[in-house]
Amino acid sequence: MPNAPVNTASGQPDVAALARLTPEGLAACLARELRDATPHDSATPQRDEAVAIFRRYLARYQADIRARFEKHELKGAASAKQIAAFTDVLVRGIVDLALRATATPGTVAEGTQENRSGSNLVVAATGGYGRGLLAPFSDIDLLFLTDEGNAHDAHRLVEYVLYFLWDLGLKVGHATRTITECIEEARKDTTVRTALLDARLLAGDGALFAMFEARYIVACVEAGAAGFIHDKRRERLERHRRFGDSPYLVEPNIKEGRGGLRDLQTLYWMCRNTFGTRHVTDLLAPDFIWMGILTEQEAARARRSWDFLWTVRLHLHYVAGRAEERLTFDMQPVIGARMGYTRHGRQNGVERFMRHYFLTAREVMRLTHVLEPAVLRQAQGPVAIAVKPDEAMREAGFTLIDGQILPERGISFDKEPLKMMQLLDWARMRRRPLHPLARHQLIRWERRAVELREDPEAARIFLDLLCGEAPQIETTGRRRREVAMPSDSEAQVMTSYEQHAPPGHAHWLHILNETGIFGRLIPDWARIVGQMQFDTYHVFTVDEHTIEAIRIMDEVASGRMADEIPVAYELVKGLHSRRALYMAVLLHDVAKGRGGDHSEIGSEIAAELCPKLGMSGEETETVSWLVLHHLLLSHTAFQRDIDDPKTILDVADIVQSPERLRLLLLLTIVDMRAVSSRVWNAWKATLLRELYVRVAEVLAGGLATTERDVRVRHAKEITAEILAEDGIPQPDIERFLELGYAGYWLSFDHETHKRHARLIRDADAREAPLTVEVLPLPARGVTEVTVYSIDVPGLFSKIAGALALAGASIVDARIHTMMHGMALDTFWIQDTVGSAYEETHRLTRLSSLIEQALSGQIDIKAEIAQAGFGHMPLRMRAIHVPPRVVIDNGASNTFTVIEINGRDRPGLLHDVTAAMSRENLQIASAHITTYGVRAVDVFYVKDLFGLKITDKKRLEEIRESLLACMKAAEAQAKALLDAKMSA
Repeated sequence: MPNAPVNTASGQPDVAALARLTPEGLAACLARELRDATPHDSATPQRDEAVAIFRRYLARYQADIRARFEKHELKGAASAKQIAAFTDVLVRGIVDLALRATATPGTVAEGTQENRSGSNLVVAATGGYGRGLLAPFSDIDLLFLTDEGNAHDAHRLVEYVLYFLWDLGLKVGHATRTITECIEEARKDTTVRTALLDARLLAGDGALFAMFEARYIVACVEAGAAGFIHDKRRERLERHRRFGDSPYLVEPNIKEGRGGLRDLQTLYWMCRNTFGTRHVTDLLAPDFIWMGILTEQEAARARRSWDFLWTVRLHLHYVAGRAEERLTFDMQPVIGARMGYTRHGRQNGVERFMRHYFLTAREVMRLTHVLEPAVLRQAQGPVAIAVKPDEAMREAGFTLIDGQILPERGISFDKEPLKMMQLLDWARMRRRPLHPLARHQLIRWERRAVELREDPEAARIFLDLLCGEAPQIETTGRRRREVAMPSDSEAQVMTSYEQHAPPGHAHWLHILNETGIFGRLIPDWARIVGQMQFDTYHVFTVDEHTIEAIRIMDEVASGRMADEIPVAYELVKGLHSRRALYMAVLLHDVAKGRGGDHSEIGSEIAAELCPKLGMSGEETETVSWLVLHHLLLSHTAFQRDIDDPKTILDVADIVQSPERLRLLLLLTIVDMRAVSSRVWNAWKATLLRELYVRVAEVLAGGLATTERDVRVRHAKEITAEILAEDGIPQPDIERFLELGYAGYWLSFDHETHKRHARLIRDADAREAPLTVEVLPLPARGVTEVTVYSIDVPGLFSKIAGALALAGASIVDARIHTMMHGMALDTFWIQDTVGSAYEETHRLTRLSSLIEQALSGQIDIKAEIAQAGFGHMPLRMRAIHVPPRVVIDNGASNTFTVIEINGRDRPGLLHDVTAAMSRENLQIASAHITTYGVRAVDVFYVKDLFGLKITDKKRLEEIRESLLACMKAAEAQAKALLDAKMSA
């Protein structure tokens, strides 16, 4: 045992000596200081003095471990073990004090802990602390175990220990039970049973704890492992749903998320019940290697994964200063830098760090696929009723065990790499899950798939896995005999051994990706595996987003999403280029992270790859074109005025074919929907559908710029008929028809024209200077706000500010000045969750705020600042969004198009449009889109005389003015946030 550190003159321990402190040294130091602080006439020191001694040493060893960890002298798991070991000493010292403080006079036992165990009380560590691992800010889980007749005496001691720990600022999870109560609670609650599995004696009666262990083991054996494993799998499934069912979320929970620490611990608990494994590291120890489950190389990778996750977790705790388990955007660059990740080529440090994390999560999933089925088979025994392989399957080199497919003995993926693809082909055709040994072999030999890049049979199988038709129930030919659907009993087996894996195309792509075959087969795919995009718009990594898009494509094609995306279901029914569409979905983001335009680079990759996969020249050209233009429709629908004929004609000129238009719309829909369910909404569906219809009309020869006057005249005629049917006097109808310019008549449908006519007629009759009408449109996911007012400079800006105060987001706007000088402005807005305003009180507040803003009753800018809209979460501030202004004079024949890019915040639209008003610009329409924290606001404007702006010097002045406005507003918002945080 090392010598205790020498005290200085101030009574403080020597810091240099403490830097070498060990748990044994801590025990000696505590014992010495407590003994010195104890009065001669007392068994214990004064409580406050004792707390101060413990607090001092707690701070010292915590700081020592942190310093060693941050200097990379200790890894994550080793640091967690050190924290647990020092905590053991602390708890034992407190229990010793408690025994002395609560003992009756004359019964205080002296000497060793064993001599003081007559209290019939045990203090045991449980949960993660019981396993000997403790994160810096995790709870200390304790079990106070008493015998049947000692509950009253134990209460005083338990109370002393808990209050002492709380005074030290520690978080404690605790329970006081007898052995019988422990067993009963474990029987009723799997969480309790799990925690008690790891119970470890800290202090107290060793005989009582040994009795508990013996009885608990017997109870677990009697209960059986199968029920426990079933409960843990169900618990894991619910946890994954709660924290995100994908390991590739860009802000993962490293403890509870899929592929995180809890998944490894779940494996440990299953093995603990089934094989008697005691420590987590036993999962990766030679015992399992001897059993043939893991090779030494695989065990080493699993050990690295375990330690990497613990290292990330400790960094998270230390940086956050609390028990933080979510790797948020603001944490990622900090922790990546602390762990030594720096820029390499085009990939910055945070992206390299997160890619390492995602590859680690994949390794955890691989380990689960290999170990869990072995545990299940051991716990449940062989399947009673299992399908046998037929002659054709055996001739191909495959067999079935427990209804699951795997290669026959003697088949080597090392010597015959094509068998890996054929295995998946047979599994798909026969609708059989992969046996865990087969999956294990795929992982082990995935590097051999490099030899299949030019193999036509491998290419055929890959295309079948990507987009092949579902295998028929009955087929002909030697290779494809009758394919029987699994019976109910077989389905139960599949559910038992295979994790709810639907046999869709995404399922097979997930297997290819998780085993590593995908990246070996297609090198360009390997570059996007685990590739995150450091923004708040994308939820998944690039590879997971792509596979999710394939899943959505399957859902659309099968009709299962007909209610959510009806337009896509209608389009897919008459599709002729199925393979080209699926391949375009697969490759649309394959060039992400390479710098440059990923659409152009991806198009070149598609042109080179598709022929190697056996696709025809026509299919290759279609795929390449779709990848090149996969953002065309979304960019046009959300950032351009689709009521402008030139916008429609430009898109039609690029598309040129109705079939390509259908393919492009389907690709756009599944791409957006795969980003996140929150990205897709009814309003975006409406815009895309309207754009599709108008472009399709052009491609069918139904629109030409020369027909503009005809369409205006037609709109007026139909509106006149509708108004006449409603009993509107003819003079009023004629007056309304004379009010609108051509652009007005082409911007709205006939029902909207009818509503506007009534609104203008009533307002003019009342001589009202301002009229506000709000109309919820839940089917389109927006609320329409119509403002009829005297046209004044800055009108748009004031309305935008009022809507910002109401918490509304403007998604689109049409600004019209009528012939008699009144403004008729229409805004389509959504609430913070992307839905329409429908509640009466919210609609009333919208109208009231607009009226107050336009009448000058409120100072909009001051109100926005006072409402605290400068605040943004820290995790969002980590995303850099530089302000940008782009002016495009080629997008419209009659308007100058100004595109604003910047950090999204309430009040942004007010600030930008106020700056435009100061520049004497007239706004005709606005189109607002947000991508996470990035806003893209597009405005169609004219100058003060109603003309398109063409002077280059004037355009540059406008650009500089808007850019300066955005930078100033961003700086003001940042200053406001900093002031709030400092306060």
